[in-house]
Amino acid sequence: MLRKIGAVIAALVAWTIVVTGLNLGLRYGFPGYAAVEKAMTFTLAMMWARLTISFVATLSAGAVTAWVARDRLAWPLVTGVVLLAIFIPVHMSIWTHFPLWYHLTFLPSLPILSVVGGRLVRP
Repeated sequence: MLRKIGAVIAALVAWTIVVTGLNLGLRYGFPGYAAVEKAMTFTLAMMWARLTISFVATLSAGAVTAWVARDRLAWPLVTGVVLLAIFIPVHMSIWTHFPLWYHLTFLPSLPILSVVGGRLVRP
């Protein structure tokens, strides 16, 4: 059981590292992104770039969970649910900064892509 819990913790750390690294790339590589990031006045392309970063990080988190836990389904799902529990309050606080489709894309993607990421790892 400790291995499984450690897998989820490792996955959350991996998610954070991937998101941070890719977001830094977005700040320096996407013209105008850094200027609007604090105000959250993103263009459509910027919102899709943010979602893409999240998708990659969530797939990575699911893969890390599966690799460490040696479980390709249940524990990656746990990781996705934990991410969802973390981000529901965050998205409630930024609800007005983004269109509804953004929230409805991001939030369900957490458990779904975490499981997909877990399925990418071979036992």
